[in-house]
This record gives sequence, structure tokens and C-alpha cells, in this order.
Amino acid sequence: MWQDVLDYFLLPTKSGYDAPKTLVYALALVLAVYVGFKILKKLRIKIDRRFALAASPYVVFGGALRVLQDTGIVNSILFVTPHIYTFVASITACIFLISLLLEKKKGIPYFKLPFVCGLVLFAFTLAYIVPVNFYGTILVAIFFLPWVLAFALIKWGPSNRIVTSIHMFDATTAFVAINFFGYGEQHIFPRFLISSFGPLSFIFVKLIAVVSILLIIDKFSEDKEFNNYLKLVIGILGGATSSRDFIALLNLA
Repeated sequence: MWQDVLDYFLLPTKSGYDAPKTLVYALALVLAVYVGFKILKKLRIKIDRRFALAASPYVVFGGALRVLQDTGIVNSILFVTPHIYTFVASITACIFLISLLLEKKKGIPYFKLPFVCGLVLFAFTLAYIVPVNFYGTILVAIFFLPWVLAFALIKWGPSNRIVTSIHMFDATTAFVAINFFGYGEQHIFPRFLISSFGPLSFIFVKLIAVVSILLIIDKFSEDKEFNNYLKLVIGILGGATSSRDFIALLNLA
């Protein structure tokens, strides 16, 4: 069993998820989240809207890059899970370190360079994506619109509404892809939900899960920086999967 997990991390031909792989991912994620927060604190980077804005292009860049791998436009072990996360994170970290150095030497606000570089990287990958499935795009927009209206009316913190909206976009895109275009779900728990109760169940279960986690963070996290950081991580997780799924759906011939 564990040899299979090791092969999955080392060989690009391995695919899919099972309980051991999911467990390894969960443990790796917890470790990465902890180490990432300590590094940001060490560098004295304030986790606020500017930091989130600067980091956001790299999320969609990673999603687009994975679509290029899936469609055969690029072919490297670096662009498949889990290596793509390390690859994109390394690029992001390097650019942020350079931007911090420029801020210290030239007084240029650190968040500007990463944001511009992230947009350039995303634009470069997007140039290879051919949007052909406009029907799928329209369906996603139709099913996602009620969530946009709901979160616009609900009195909740802006960060909570943004993070929840990202995950609802992810769930909506997955629902459209599975229900209308025959996509399959790879992760264990969503796959169980969809096979047992249908694709629509995934949306509402994810809504309950994300809202519950955000409420728990607000209730028990007294450190505002750590609070913001956890919400950013949750948003990135939803943004990474939703951007990949949406771009893949858009590119579906």
C-alpha cells in the first residue's frame, strides 16, 4: 500500500486518489501550512488584502498549467500532482523574495512585482488555451449566479464571503462538468457523495463544510494574522481546483 503511495509521488504515470494518498496529502498540507506561516512571520510579511492579491495570479496560473499538462501541450512530472504545487510555490516564493529585496533597496511596495509577474505567467499559459465550450461556461454562470447574489446580501465578513464564493464556484464548476459533460471526480469523499446522492449534493455539503470551518476559525483563532492566513490557504485550495476545472471545461471540444 505504501509502496503505491511512494510510486504515486515519484512516477507521473500514477493517478487517482485513495485513502493512503489522501492521508499523505493531508499531513503534507498541514506541515506546509505551518511552515509557510512561520516563514511569512520571519520575513515580516503582513497577511492582508495586498498579500492575497499578489498571490492570487499564481493560483490560476497553476490551474492553467495543469490543464496544459492534461491536454498534452506540455509534458513533465513537474506539472502533475503533487509536484505542480511545489513547482508553483517555488516560483511564487522566489518572486516574493526578490520583491522584498527591491522594497528594501528601492522602496517599491513588495506586492506589486509578484502581482504583475503572476499575471504575466498566467497570460502566457492562457495563450495556449482555446475557449470552445461556451455552453459549459454559460451553465457555470447560471448556476453560480444565485450564490453571488446570496453572498452579496448576507451580512458576513468580506474575507469569509470571498472564500466561500471561491469554493462555491469550485463546487458549481464540478457539478456542471460531471452532470452535463461526463467528468469524473477523483477525490474519495466527493466521489462517494456524488455516486451516492448525485452531483448536486457536493455543492451543499461543500457549502456546509466551508462555512463551518470559517466560523470555527473566527471563534477560536485569536491571532488576526493566523486567522487571515488560514482563510487565505482555504481560498487557495478552492481557487486551485476551480481554476483548473473551469479552464479544462472551457477548453473541452
